[in-house]
Amino acid sequence: MNPLWIVAAFFFGALVSRIGLPPLVGYLLAGFALNSIGVPGSEMLETAADAGVTLLLFTIGLKLKIKTLAKPEIWAGTTIHMTVTVILFGILIQLLRVAGLPLFEQLTVQTSLLVAFALSFSSTVFAVKVLEGKNEMASRHAVIAIGILIMQDIIAVIFLAASTGKIPSLWAVPLLALLFIARPVLGKLMTLCGHGELLMLFGILMTVAGYSGFELVGLKGDLGALVTGMLFAAHPKTQELANRLLGFKDLFLICFFLNIGISGSPTLSGIIIALLLALIMPLKTALFFILLARFRLRARTTFLSSLSLSNYSEFGLIVGSIGVAQGWISSEWLVVIAIALSLTFILAAPLNAVSHSIYARFSGQLKSFETLVRLPEDMPLDAGKAEIVILGMGGVGTSAYDAMKRRYGDIVIGVDFNAEKVRQHRKKARRVIFGDADDSDFWKRFEPSESTVRLVMLALPDPKTSIFAIEQMKEQGYTGQITASVRYEDEIPLLQKAEVDAVYSLYEEAGVGFADHVCEHVDYCTAKKQLADNITILQD
Repeated sequence: MNPLWIVAAFFFGALVSRIGLPPLVGYLLAGFALNSIGVPGSEMLETAADAGVTLLLFTIGLKLKIKTLAKPEIWAGTTIHMTVTVILFGILIQLLRVAGLPLFEQLTVQTSLLVAFALSFSSTVFAVKVLEGKNEMASRHAVIAIGILIMQDIIAVIFLAASTGKIPSLWAVPLLALLFIARPVLGKLMTLCGHGELLMLFGILMTVAGYSGFELVGLKGDLGALVTGMLFAAHPKTQELANRLLGFKDLFLICFFLNIGISGSPTLSGIIIALLLALIMPLKTALFFILLARFRLRARTTFLSSLSLSNYSEFGLIVGSIGVAQGWISSEWLVVIAIALSLTFILAAPLNAVSHSIYARFSGQLKSFETLVRLPEDMPLDAGKAEIVILGMGGVGTSAYDAMKRRYGDIVIGVDFNAEKVRQHRKKARRVIFGDADDSDFWKRFEPSESTVRLVMLALPDPKTSIFAIEQMKEQGYTGQITASVRYEDEIPLLQKAEVDAVYSLYEEAGVGFADHVCEHVDYCTAKKQLADNITILQD
């Protein structure tokens, strides 16, 4: 491994992080910088990049429910969007050919449609990295975006099979049947792996097995990793397995972004064309927004999903490479697509970083695109007569909910943006409603100033989300008390500046809570306390 890759990735990643951009933008810039000084890539880097995408698809499969893909806004929205995008971009490319722009004059109607098809995909890697970075993978808009990306991946697999003439083997159907028959056995094996490195190795083994198995029967290996991950989507240890694989996945995905930047030597005309293609990206975003709004999604869900899909895709490079291999387009087009892809990453990253603020500012205009009828998942819910609201029903929020309910009775309500988690809590008789603390519309529906709520407990993983929630509550006239939990000490001043009433440091206070619990239940502590009391009495 070339040490310059690591140095450049760290330097540029740290640099862009300091100005508020996701590190992945820095990794792309590092690739461009390395390319400009003649540092080459290698087969090892490309293999690591492929491994990152494969692990990514496996972890997506862990969180994917098949019923999600069956929703009209997913399968129909994806199909309609790709069809319209290919036609619209194909026409634009032909107009540029008529105008005599370099590279465009070599394209026919058929090859123009091929380039348009390559540009119709959105990046799974980018969307997942951005959503994970904001802890929003379980949110409503993330589920929509990931569902659309999976449908695009399926379409890509069909194209690859058709364009290469590679027909899946007759063994493909028995393989799929075998996977689902073996699902209970594999689930028990996963349980037996415990909580250590053996669980991580199990995940890697399943990823490799799924990839290799699908390749053997003439199907795309990445699709095999995705399908294999879906087998474990309902398993109780799914989240733990995803967490175990997180470090490996992130490391390999750094190689993916580096490889994109290193892979081509752009010319001036290629850069200009790539910039032109990047500038027409808003057409894709606008089309996503209009289509999803027609499928009765809320404006916020539609806007955030569309913004997550505002880029070109690594699958576009795969489509382009097939076109080059078949002699349909020149290799220069592959470099152009790679640069356009990188530019859309750079343009979309800062927009996604402040997406909630953008929506809060323009929500009035965006809501004009909503239909009158809402989907069941987007219907507003009433908090009732609750006096205590807990935002974020993960491990910390759930424990807080149970403790407050034991102390004060049925005046507690929880809020979480994970619809599946909400259903699980309701099955356990907890009062939990679907809502997103990062959603300005949620706070307008909540109207805390007119409710019976007197205490809000923020058990959210991101302090920025907590600060946004505090600002929204105060804007809506809430005058009750607000408390928040944080994971790291350096996050405490941020919330104190937002004028929160109390901040609870999870790691700092965990030891105190543990000690208090021990002293309440262990005889040793009781005896020590009694001895201290006796000494005090004698001294008096």
